[in-house]
Amino acid sequence: MVLDLLENLKNYEALNPHFAKVVDFLEKSDLANLPLGRNEICGDLVYANVMDVNPKSKEEAFIEVHRRYIDIQIPISVNEEMGYTPLNELPDASYNETNDAAIYPVGMLARDYFNVHKGEFIIFFPQDGHAPAITPVPLRKVVFKIAVE
Repeated sequence: MVLDLLENLKNYEALNPHFAKVVDFLEKSDLANLPLGRNEICGDLVYANVMDVNPKSKEEAFIEVHRRYIDIQIPISVNEEMGYTPLNELPDASYNETNDAAIYPVGMLARDYFNVHKGEFIIFFPQDGHAPAITPVPLRKVVFKIAVE
């Protein structure tokens, strides 16, 4: 997991050969005006999902992990609280290949919680269980999906 200022994302390009595509997309795009849904960048290798999320408490949020994709998550409209639990501390869970997600039961609290502010990003790797979108108000965010290679 990496949490940093959006202006520093370029410093992490060496972590994955496709991170440069995200940096380039962000340099050419206005996050506040991206259309909802999937925004194509490089087919299934790199794309951005823009979503509106309803308010959630820690107890309503669920922990998820992915195997095929790395997430770069960026809150657009308001700050977002997220939970984190390393995969090796989570029990076994059923993995859905189609959605590339193992979802843990609602009410299972994460080990740690932190705030991701507007102007920041967070990277979740396959070993990072995360409970996103904890917020008292509606949230617009973008989640970049980057294929693991």
